[in-house]
Amino acid sequence: MDNAIPVFDLTSGREDSWHISVLIPARNEEALLPRCLFSVQRARLKLPPEVTSDVIVVDDASSDRTRAIAESILRDEGAVVSTTEGGVGSARSLAASIALGRYKGPAHLHWLANTDADCCVPETWLLDQLAIAETNVQAIAGIISVDSFSEHQPEVAERFSSSYLIHADGSHPHVHGANLGVRADAYLRAGGWSSLPTAEDHDLWNRLHTTGSLRVSLGSVRVVTSGRRVGRAPLGFAQALAAHNNEELEAAE
Repeated sequence: MDNAIPVFDLTSGREDSWHISVLIPARNEEALLPRCLFSVQRARLKLPPEVTSDVIVVDDASSDRTRAIAESILRDEGAVVSTTEGGVGSARSLAASIALGRYKGPAHLHWLANTDADCCVPETWLLDQLAIAETNVQAIAGIISVDSFSEHQPEVAERFSSSYLIHADGSHPHVHGANLGVRADAYLRAGGWSSLPTAEDHDLWNRLHTTGSLRVSLGSVRVVTSGRRVGRAPLGFAQALAAHNNEELEAAE
């Protein structure tokens, strides 16, 4: 990390007020980061006036204008830092660490909303998570949909849709770092993000269970992610999506 982050008292003055930190790792995302950040800003505007919020972007070893774009859009609405770690787990951990350092209120009223730089969140994304958090839920796993399958074979959209399981009650078995919310005290109790190059989301989700946090998996909490065929994290969602292109070939072998 190459810059010092100022510490602010982000509390609103009410002892029962929430603070939400949106955490976004980004590597070479100059094309899609504006869409992400503008959608997050719209979601922040939907929050009640007593709820404070900020956005932390970690520029993870980018070689493009990712950091400059993030700084231009966020200005004083959060923090943008750079790291050379080159791993999504490390980037998420750094973002959380900065968020925790900036906020001086109680941890049980601090919500960490995680997404990715190639995602677009709905306007009610933060409001929906807040409503669930107020029922004493400590962690939420949402779902994703894909913005475009243009880089894939024509059959991939249907293959993905038919294989992406959501139960009749809205619960599901998926865990995506692109759509995972966790209360700060539960996050700390679980030990935070591990410095893993992939599957860091499943790792944290499992440890949240082990440490006794109340978790819910909800199909009603959804973000849109890019359908690119080559992603930033090894064995991440992009690779899982790309694997649907090979199903006919594998079936014939």
